[in-house]
Amino acid sequence: MSDRPPKPPRQERWDHRMETPLAVASLAFLTGYAVRVLARHGLPQAWLDLCLAVTVAAWALFAVDYAVRLRVSGLRPLRFVRAHLLDTVVLVLPLLRPLRMVTLYDRVQRRRDKPRLGLYARVMLYAGMSVALLGFAGALTVYHHEADAPGATILTFGDAIWWTCATLATVGYGDVAPVTPLGRVTAVGMMACGLALLGAVTGSFSSWLVQSFTREDDKRPPGASPGAS
Repeated sequence: MSDRPPKPPRQERWDHRMETPLAVASLAFLTGYAVRVLARHGLPQAWLDLCLAVTVAAWALFAVDYAVRLRVSGLRPLRFVRAHLLDTVVLVLPLLRPLRMVTLYDRVQRRRDKPRLGLYARVMLYAGMSVALLGFAGALTVYHHEADAPGATILTFGDAIWWTCATLATVGYGDVAPVTPLGRVTAVGMMACGLALLGAVTGSFSSWLVQSFTREDDKRPPGASPGAS
């Protein structure tokens, strides 16, 4: 049983109404931030200011959605935070805001009577989407703060992508590493997310294998050896 309290009808209506706007805001946030970071030396200041305005507006929409859901939930603030921990973290940490697109896909799948993919396939798909979005956002964040830092080894966006892949995979070659405080904080968060996502995929794949072998054993006639044809 889940510890999360059932949603009041008003909150369900609000969540349904805000699914698409929040997904669009997530995409707009990631696009605006990417353009502002990758083209900061080639775009006029007016365009950079526009990208900044888009990212701030997307964050403001997240904040409004969070405040409304807190109000219509009927819960006390502390209990609401505990019941919606991921939403709270996404609101506070810009790096995780693109993951809103994954939650939208999950809600769409849940509304169907019979999802196209099985449970284990959905877990691996969600983990893959999360890794791609988190990795891209993390690479942007690290490149933004490291490229011009004294003594930095992450000098290009390609370096940032390589570092992100090594960090999320928990390999950590050490050939490039962040030197700024914010870059290192981002690294710690990505290490934790990488371990969690890797554990989710590995656990789901292992469970799928066990269930597949169990079904094969159940279909085998009594007394037959596992290697019998």
